[in-house]
Amino acid sequence: MTQFSDLGLSQPVLQALDMKGYSDPTPIQAQAIPPVLEGRDLLGIAQTGTGKTAAFMLPSIDRLRMSENRIPFKSCRLLVLAPTRELATQIATSAKDYGALAGLKVQSIVGGTSVNKDRNKLHRGTDILVATPGRLLDLIDQKAFNLSGVEVLVLDEADQMLDLGFIHALRRIHQLAPAERQTLFFSATMPKQIKELVGSYCNDPVQVSVTPEATTAERIEQFLFMVQADEKQSLLELILSGRHRVPGEFERVLIFTRTKHGADRVVKKLRQCGIESNAIHGNKSQPQRQRALDEFKRAKTPILIATDVAARGIDIPGVSHVINYELPNVPEQYVHRIGRTARAGKDGIAIAFCAEDERAYLKDIRKRTDAQFERLDLPENFRAVVEGVGPTKREPPKPRKRVKPRPAGGARPQGDGGQHKSPPKRKHPGRKGKPQGTGRGRPGAGKGKRNFKRSSR
Repeated sequence: MTQFSDLGLSQPVLQALDMKGYSDPTPIQAQAIPPVLEGRDLLGIAQTGTGKTAAFMLPSIDRLRMSENRIPFKSCRLLVLAPTRELATQIATSAKDYGALAGLKVQSIVGGTSVNKDRNKLHRGTDILVATPGRLLDLIDQKAFNLSGVEVLVLDEADQMLDLGFIHALRRIHQLAPAERQTLFFSATMPKQIKELVGSYCNDPVQVSVTPEATTAERIEQFLFMVQADEKQSLLELILSGRHRVPGEFERVLIFTRTKHGADRVVKKLRQCGIESNAIHGNKSQPQRQRALDEFKRAKTPILIATDVAARGIDIPGVSHVINYELPNVPEQYVHRIGRTARAGKDGIAIAFCAEDERAYLKDIRKRTDAQFERLDLPENFRAVVEGVGPTKREPPKPRKRVKPRPAGGARPQGDGGQHKSPPKRKHPGRKGKPQGTGRGRPGAGKGKRNFKRSSR
């Protein structure tokens, strides 16, 4: 069996891997590390959770060590682009771990944080920079950063960057980066636009593919509920509360919705029935998103509701279940969603809720990913349960407080009777007994406190 020591990595990197307890590379790592060490451009196709970060970070750290170039002013030597804030933070953490003994400086910049802080920490440059495309271009436009010193350019999860609308940003970054560089592409899928982008970015790349495109992991059991849209919330509450059993034991549960408002609504409804959860989506600030991830990782709040913005930024081995509360309208996103479970060699369970209007999405997912679902039955008397569940049933409006009518004749009853009293008349703040405006024919002359005495001769 191939080990990291057989791939040509340097001793400091191997020691850092030993400190993390890694000895055997994954298939994508075993195939990608040797050509990257040789300086070749590379296109890596592998499912999420298969170790792509180490596949490009380990050999790139070695190449930076061997070149011994200095840190460029307001630039970097290795630039890693990631589609989401969570993924960028995760990659930066891995870079610090893998390069712990290499003496390389690592920084990360993402949207939703202080631009001034990012400008200050990049003023003197860095060896490794992990960034989201939008924030990177913000700093370039402010002339606080440039790409003149880039030796290695990495695009991780490149297909999702296209899905999020970063195609124009990627083309601009390609124009600003030096032509003489090493370029590494890593992605879980290979749409047509990625092939066109690879043609412009890379020079005769080595292609590495360890699994067929857009297939689902073999260690993930996939189940399906056919349920009406207005019944989904009740079914979710029954499952999470343990009143309806599903395969597997809950450890951490990641639930996906299509929209930000949908995620917030699920959190609110779960809280109404006593189930605590957090939401993570694009409308949340970076501290809020990081706090939700930390609580999820520590299992303080083991239920997390997310949109696809977080589909590839959560690398937590303890995710036992992924529930697709709403099916994605892009089949490839299903692969990324369920890839949050069955990580680090563990098994996982994926459960999908499919309503009548989502049958077309389910058909596309089956056709594109070759997914095999096991149909699960709804709870007994489920419709009666739905109609009787409190949080899913709209509460009747509270009756308005009736106001006592005023008696005939216009007389006001004693007490306020639910109505407001008229405000008391405002008294003039001047001296008592002095009528306003009587000072020697001049209006308001009596207001003054200052007295003028006649001069006596």
